Amino acid sequence: MKHLLKLLDCSTDEIVNLLDLADQLKYEKKHNIPHRHLEGKSLGLIFQKVSTRTRVSFEVGMYQLGGRAMFLSNRDMQSHRGEPMEDTARTLSRYLDGIMLRTFAQERLERLADCSSVPVISGMTDFAHPCQVLADLMTIRERYAQLEGLKLCYIGDGDNMCNSLIVGGLKTGMEVAVACPKKYQPHSMVLDFADRQKSEGAKFLLTDNILEAAADADVVFTDAWVSMGKEEEAEERHMAFQGYQINHEVMKAAKAGAMVQHCLPAYRGEEITAEVFEEHADEIFEEAENRLHAQKAVLVALLGKQNI
Repeated sequence: MKHLLKLLDCSTDEIVNLLDLADQLKYEKKHNIPHRHLEGKSLGLIFQKVSTRTRVSFEVGMYQLGGRAMFLSNRDMQSHRGEPMEDTARTLSRYLDGIMLRTFAQERLERLADCSSVPVISGMTDFAHPCQVLADLMTIRERYAQLEGLKLCYIGDGDNMCNSLIVGGLKTGMEVAVACPKKYQPHSMVLDFADRQKSEGAKFLLTDNILEAAADADVVFTDAWVSMGKEEEAEERHMAFQGYQINHEVMKAAKAGAMVQHCLPAYRGEEITAEVFEEHADEIFEEAENRLHAQKAVLVALLGKQNI
Protein backbone atom coordinates (compact mmCIF):
# COMPACT_ATOMS: atom_id res chain seq x y z
CA MET A 1 0.00 0.00 0.00
CA LYS A 2 1.64 3.22 -1.18
CA HIS A 3 -1.17 5.72 -0.44
CA LEU A 4 -4.52 5.75 1.38
CA LEU A 5 -6.91 7.55 -0.98
CA LYS A 6 -10.06 5.45 -0.64
CA LEU A 7 -11.00 2.06 0.78
CA LEU A 8 -11.85 0.81 -2.72
CA ASP A 9 -8.07 0.68 -3.27
CA CYS A 10 -7.48 -1.52 -0.19
CA SER A 11 -7.69 -5.29 0.10
CA THR A 12 -9.49 -6.93 2.98
CA ASP A 13 -6.14 -8.02 4.43
CA GLU A 14 -4.80 -4.46 4.28
CA ILE A 15 -7.85 -3.12 6.13
CA VAL A 16 -7.70 -5.83 8.80
CA ASN A 17 -3.95 -5.38 9.27
CA LEU A 18 -4.45 -1.63 9.75
CA LEU A 19 -7.10 -2.36 12.38
CA ASP A 20 -4.78 -4.80 14.15
CA LEU A 21 -2.00 -2.22 14.15
CA ALA A 22 -4.40 0.45 15.46
CA ASP A 23 -5.39 -1.87 18.32
CA GLN A 24 -1.71 -2.39 19.16
CA LEU A 25 -0.93 1.34 19.11
CA LYS A 26 -3.98 2.13 21.25
CA TYR A 27 -2.88 -0.50 23.81
CA GLU A 28 0.62 0.94 23.88
CA LYS A 29 -0.70 4.48 24.35
CA LYS A 30 -3.01 3.42 27.20
CA HIS A 31 -0.15 1.58 28.93
CA ASN A 32 2.50 4.27 28.39
CA ILE A 33 4.57 2.02 26.16
CA PRO A 34 6.76 4.14 23.84
CA HIS A 35 6.03 3.69 20.14
CA ARG A 36 8.06 6.39 18.42
CA HIS A 37 8.06 4.64 15.05
CA LEU A 38 8.30 7.88 13.06
CA GLU A 39 11.23 9.57 14.77
CA GLY A 40 12.50 12.34 12.50
CA LYS A 41 9.62 12.03 10.01
CA SER A 42 7.56 15.02 8.82
CA LEU A 43 3.94 15.08 7.63
CA GLY A 44 2.37 17.98 5.74
CA LEU A 45 -1.32 18.58 6.50
CA ILE A 46 -3.09 20.44 3.68
CA PHE A 47 -6.58 21.61 4.61
CA GLN A 48 -8.93 22.96 1.96
CA LYS A 49 -11.88 22.16 4.23
CA VAL A 50 -12.23 23.12 7.88
CA SER A 51 -11.54 20.45 10.47
CA THR A 52 -11.57 19.64 14.17
CA ARG A 53 -10.97 15.91 14.60
CA THR A 54 -8.87 15.33 11.49
CA ARG A 55 -6.40 18.10 12.19
CA VAL A 56 -5.99 17.43 15.91
CA SER A 57 -5.75 13.65 15.58
CA PHE A 58 -3.12 13.80 12.83
CA GLU A 59 -1.03 16.41 14.65
CA VAL A 60 -1.19 14.57 17.98
CA GLY A 61 -0.66 11.22 16.27
CA MET A 62 2.55 12.35 14.59
CA TYR A 63 3.78 13.80 17.89
CA GLN A 64 3.11 10.55 19.76
CA LEU A 65 4.92 8.60 17.03
CA GLY A 66 7.97 10.83 17.38
CA GLY A 67 7.46 12.80 14.18
CA ARG A 68 6.31 16.29 13.30
CA ALA A 69 3.15 17.52 11.56
CA MET A 70 3.04 20.81 9.67
CA PHE A 71 -0.33 22.53 9.16
CA LEU A 72 -0.65 23.99 5.65
CA SER A 73 -3.70 26.20 5.18
CA ASN A 74 -4.97 26.42 1.63
CA ARG A 75 -5.11 30.21 1.75
CA ASP A 76 -1.42 30.39 2.73
CA MET A 77 -0.18 28.20 -0.13
CA GLN A 78 0.65 29.11 -3.71
CA SER A 79 -1.98 26.63 -4.90
CA HIS A 80 -4.53 29.16 -3.66
CA ARG A 81 -3.13 31.51 -6.30
CA GLY A 82 -3.23 28.95 -9.07
CA GLU A 83 -0.08 26.86 -8.76
CA PRO A 84 -0.87 23.44 -10.28
CA MET A 85 -1.42 20.59 -7.84
CA GLU A 86 1.23 18.65 -9.71
CA ASP A 87 3.89 21.27 -8.90
CA THR A 88 2.79 21.42 -5.26
CA ALA A 89 3.11 17.63 -5.01
CA ARG A 90 6.57 17.51 -6.55
CA THR A 91 7.82 20.33 -4.33
CA LEU A 92 6.43 19.00 -1.05
CA SER A 93 7.78 15.53 -1.85
CA ARG A 94 11.30 17.03 -1.63
CA TYR A 95 10.67 18.30 1.92
CA LEU A 96 8.22 15.90 3.58
CA ASP A 97 7.90 12.18 4.31
CA GLY A 98 4.13 12.20 3.77
CA ILE A 99 1.23 14.44 2.79
CA MET A 100 -2.34 14.46 4.07
CA LEU A 101 -4.92 16.35 2.01
CA ARG A 102 -8.46 17.25 3.09
CA THR A 103 -10.22 18.62 0.04
CA PHE A 104 -13.44 18.62 -1.96
CA ALA A 105 -12.89 16.65 -5.19
CA GLN A 106 -11.46 13.13 -5.06
CA GLU A 107 -9.83 13.85 -8.42
CA ARG A 108 -7.68 16.54 -6.78
CA LEU A 109 -6.43 14.05 -4.19
CA GLU A 110 -5.68 11.47 -6.88
CA ARG A 111 -3.72 14.06 -8.91
CA LEU A 112 -1.65 14.92 -5.85
CA ALA A 113 -0.85 11.23 -5.29
CA ASP A 114 0.02 10.65 -8.94
CA CYS A 115 2.73 13.31 -8.79
CA SER A 116 3.95 12.71 -5.24
CA SER A 117 6.97 10.56 -4.49
CA VAL A 118 5.91 10.27 -0.82
CA PRO A 119 2.76 8.66 0.63
CA VAL A 120 -0.49 10.64 0.35
CA ILE A 121 -3.35 10.16 2.82
CA SER A 122 -6.94 11.26 2.41
CA GLY A 123 -8.17 13.47 5.23
CA MET A 124 -11.56 13.44 3.47
CA THR A 125 -13.00 14.26 0.06
CA ASP A 126 -16.56 14.57 -1.16
CA PHE A 127 -16.30 10.96 -2.34
CA ALA A 128 -14.62 9.15 0.55
CA HIS A 129 -13.56 9.37 4.19
CA PRO A 130 -11.32 6.31 4.66
CA CYS A 131 -9.62 7.27 7.94
CA GLN A 132 -12.98 7.87 9.60
CA VAL A 133 -14.32 4.50 8.50
CA LEU A 134 -11.20 2.70 9.71
CA ALA A 135 -11.94 4.25 13.12
CA ASP A 136 -15.57 3.15 12.79
CA LEU A 137 -14.61 -0.44 12.02
CA MET A 138 -12.11 -0.39 14.88
CA THR A 139 -14.82 0.75 17.30
CA ILE A 140 -17.30 -1.88 16.16
CA ARG A 141 -14.69 -4.63 16.46
CA GLU A 142 -13.77 -3.49 19.97
CA ARG A 143 -17.42 -3.96 20.97
CA TYR A 144 -18.19 -7.23 19.20
CA ALA A 145 -14.67 -8.73 18.81
CA GLN A 146 -15.40 -9.30 15.10
CA LEU A 147 -16.83 -7.66 12.00
CA GLU A 148 -17.76 -10.56 9.78
CA GLY A 149 -21.44 -11.44 10.03
CA LEU A 150 -22.51 -8.22 11.76
CA LYS A 151 -25.11 -5.94 10.19
CA LEU A 152 -24.24 -2.29 9.57
CA CYS A 153 -27.08 0.14 8.88
CA TYR A 154 -26.58 3.66 7.53
CA ILE A 155 -29.41 6.22 7.43
CA GLY A 156 -29.16 9.58 5.70
CA ASP A 157 -27.24 11.15 2.83
CA GLY A 158 -25.44 8.86 0.38
CA ASP A 159 -22.31 10.94 0.92
CA ASN A 160 -18.60 10.26 1.47
CA MET A 161 -19.29 8.54 4.79
CA CYS A 162 -21.94 6.33 3.25
CA ASN A 163 -19.66 5.44 0.32
CA SER A 164 -16.79 4.46 2.60
CA LEU A 165 -18.97 2.55 5.06
CA ILE A 166 -20.41 0.46 2.24
CA VAL A 167 -16.95 -0.41 0.97
CA GLY A 168 -15.37 -0.95 4.38
CA GLY A 169 -18.30 -2.95 5.67
CA LEU A 170 -18.57 -5.27 2.70
CA LYS A 171 -14.81 -5.79 2.45
CA THR A 172 -14.70 -6.96 6.06
CA GLY A 173 -17.62 -9.36 5.71
CA MET A 174 -20.39 -7.25 7.20
CA GLU A 175 -23.96 -7.08 5.95
CA VAL A 176 -24.67 -3.49 4.90
CA ALA A 177 -28.07 -1.79 4.63
CA VAL A 178 -28.47 1.83 3.51
CA ALA A 179 -31.58 4.00 3.71
CA CYS A 180 -31.54 7.32 1.87
CA PRO A 181 -33.81 9.39 -0.37
CA LYS A 182 -33.62 8.31 -4.01
CA LYS A 183 -32.12 11.66 -5.05
CA TYR A 184 -29.27 11.26 -2.54
CA GLN A 185 -28.05 7.73 -3.17
CA PRO A 186 -24.40 6.61 -2.86
CA HIS A 187 -21.95 7.11 -5.71
CA SER A 188 -22.48 4.85 -8.76
CA MET A 189 -18.92 3.50 -8.45
CA VAL A 190 -19.70 2.31 -4.93
CA LEU A 191 -23.04 0.80 -5.96
CA ASP A 192 -21.28 -1.07 -8.78
CA PHE A 193 -18.82 -2.42 -6.21
CA ALA A 194 -21.70 -3.47 -3.95
CA ASP A 195 -23.42 -5.25 -6.84
CA ARG A 196 -20.23 -7.21 -7.57
CA GLN A 197 -19.95 -8.15 -3.91
CA LYS A 198 -23.59 -9.30 -3.88
CA SER A 199 -22.91 -11.54 -6.86
CA GLU A 200 -20.25 -13.21 -4.71
CA GLY A 201 -22.59 -13.72 -1.75
CA ALA A 202 -22.35 -10.47 0.22
CA LYS A 203 -25.49 -8.95 1.71
CA PHE A 204 -26.30 -5.39 0.65
CA LEU A 205 -29.57 -3.47 0.71
CA LEU A 206 -30.33 0.00 -0.66
CA THR A 207 -33.77 1.31 0.27
CA ASP A 208 -35.66 4.48 1.14
CA ASN A 209 -37.30 2.75 4.12
CA ILE A 210 -35.34 3.44 7.31
CA LEU A 211 -37.01 0.73 9.39
CA GLU A 212 -36.30 -1.88 6.73
CA ALA A 213 -32.64 -0.87 6.73
CA ALA A 214 -32.41 -0.81 10.53
CA ALA A 215 -34.07 -4.21 11.08
CA ASP A 216 -31.81 -6.39 13.25
CA ALA A 217 -28.82 -4.07 12.79
CA ASP A 218 -25.87 -4.42 15.15
CA VAL A 219 -24.72 -0.86 14.53
CA VAL A 220 -26.59 2.16 13.17
CA PHE A 221 -24.78 5.07 11.49
CA THR A 222 -25.80 8.52 10.36
CA ASP A 223 -24.18 11.77 9.21
CA ALA A 224 -25.15 15.44 8.99
CA TRP A 225 -27.78 16.32 6.41
CA VAL A 226 -25.83 19.43 5.36
CA SER A 227 -22.06 19.16 5.21
CA MET A 228 -19.22 21.30 3.89
CA GLY A 229 -19.81 22.66 0.39
CA LYS A 230 -23.53 21.93 0.47
CA GLU A 231 -24.70 24.90 2.53
CA GLU A 232 -26.51 26.46 -0.43
CA GLU A 233 -28.68 23.34 -0.59
CA ALA A 234 -29.55 23.46 3.11
CA GLU A 235 -33.28 24.15 2.78
CA GLU A 236 -33.74 21.55 0.05
CA ARG A 237 -31.76 18.98 2.00
CA HIS A 238 -33.69 19.55 5.22
CA MET A 239 -36.90 18.92 3.30
CA ALA A 240 -35.53 15.80 1.60
CA PHE A 241 -34.19 14.19 4.79
CA GLN A 242 -37.22 14.68 6.99
CA GLY A 243 -37.91 11.19 8.31
CA TYR A 244 -34.30 10.01 7.89
CA GLN A 245 -33.46 10.33 11.55
CA ILE A 246 -32.04 7.94 14.13
CA ASN A 247 -34.63 7.94 16.92
CA HIS A 248 -36.12 5.49 19.38
CA GLU A 249 -38.35 3.94 16.70
CA VAL A 250 -35.31 3.15 14.56
CA MET A 251 -33.43 1.74 17.55
CA LYS A 252 -36.37 -0.53 18.38
CA ALA A 253 -36.08 -1.99 14.88
CA ALA A 254 -32.35 -2.67 15.41
CA LYS A 255 -31.06 -5.44 17.65
CA ALA A 256 -31.35 -4.92 21.37
CA GLY A 257 -28.21 -3.15 22.57
CA ALA A 258 -27.21 -2.04 19.06
CA MET A 259 -24.45 0.56 18.75
CA VAL A 260 -24.90 4.04 17.31
CA GLN A 261 -22.05 5.76 15.51
CA HIS A 262 -21.74 9.31 14.17
CA CYS A 263 -18.62 10.80 12.57
CA LEU A 264 -19.41 14.22 14.10
CA PRO A 265 -20.25 17.04 14.25
CA ALA A 266 -23.79 15.98 15.16
CA TYR A 267 -26.87 18.14 14.82
CA ARG A 268 -29.25 16.92 17.49
CA GLY A 269 -32.87 17.06 16.41
CA GLU A 270 -31.94 16.61 12.74
CA GLU A 271 -30.16 13.38 11.73
CA ILE A 272 -30.30 12.06 15.32
CA THR A 273 -32.39 12.88 18.35
CA ALA A 274 -30.70 14.34 21.40
CA GLU A 275 -31.96 11.42 23.49
CA VAL A 276 -30.46 8.71 21.27
CA PHE A 277 -27.21 10.64 20.91
CA GLU A 278 -26.73 10.96 24.66
CA GLU A 279 -27.69 7.34 25.29
CA HIS A 280 -24.88 6.30 22.93
CA ALA A 281 -22.44 9.15 23.61
CA ASP A 282 -19.77 6.89 25.14
CA GLU A 283 -19.46 4.76 22.00
CA ILE A 284 -19.70 7.80 19.70
CA PHE A 285 -16.81 9.52 21.45
CA GLU A 286 -14.84 6.25 21.65
CA GLU A 287 -15.18 6.28 17.87
CA ALA A 288 -13.90 9.87 17.84
CA GLU A 289 -10.89 8.84 19.93
CA ASN A 290 -10.20 5.95 17.62
CA ARG A 291 -9.55 8.40 14.78
CA LEU A 292 -6.23 9.01 16.56
CA HIS A 293 -5.29 5.35 16.80
CA ALA A 294 -6.49 4.36 13.31
CA GLN A 295 -4.64 7.25 11.71
CA LYS A 296 -1.49 6.43 13.65
CA ALA A 297 -1.71 2.94 12.15
CA VAL A 298 -1.98 4.45 8.66
CA LEU A 299 1.00 6.71 9.35
CA VAL A 300 3.18 3.87 10.65
CA ALA A 301 2.19 1.64 7.73
CA LEU A 302 2.92 4.27 5.08
CA LEU A 303 5.65 6.51 6.50
CA GLY A 304 7.31 3.83 8.61
CA LYS A 305 7.01 1.30 5.80
CA GLN A 306 5.71 -1.35 8.19
CA ASN A 307 4.57 -4.37 6.19
CA ILE A 308 0.79 -4.65 6.35
